[in-house]
Amino acid sequence: MTSTSALPYRPNVGIALFNPEGKLFFARRADTPDNIWQCPQGGIDEGETPHQASQREMMEEIGIGANHATLLGEREDWYSYDLPDHLIGKALGGHFRGQRQKWFVYGFTGQDSDIRLDVQDPAEFNTWRWVSPSDILSGTYNLGFKRTVYETILPDLEKIFHASPKDWIRTKRA
Repeated sequence: MTSTSALPYRPNVGIALFNPEGKLFFARRADTPDNIWQCPQGGIDEGETPHQASQREMMEEIGIGANHATLLGEREDWYSYDLPDHLIGKALGGHFRGQRQKWFVYGFTGQDSDIRLDVQDPAEFNTWRWVSPSDILSGTYNLGFKRTVYETILPDLEKIFHASPKDWIRTKRA
């Protein structure tokens, strides 16, 4: 049996998609019985930059491309987390101990009707909403083992959003 510490972290991106009101796109996973909520995220394919992966994942998971989202910035540091013991050898193809994530912050410039959860089959998410970042940690949403991830990264993601120029909002819903 391979030691957990010998397994690598899977390279991954996270997407913080903010609407002009400063609310974050948050969705409930379709594949978990515990109604786990999260932001879009996914693996980085071989030969792909983290930025390219964030754009691809956003399109695959919620149908949003560059025509409906403006890159506002990225979290400087990568964030690594371990899977819980019961998921080692099962989740992420059984080949990883957890994920090493690069987070990107986008401004949403489309209409809510542009968001599509049915782009891939099976769908990653079964419902979504715009959520105040402070509500994410309030206990209203089940974050599962990723609670620590959101406790760590949300302040940084909010700072990036609030520090970014807001000229992207003027192009919204033109």
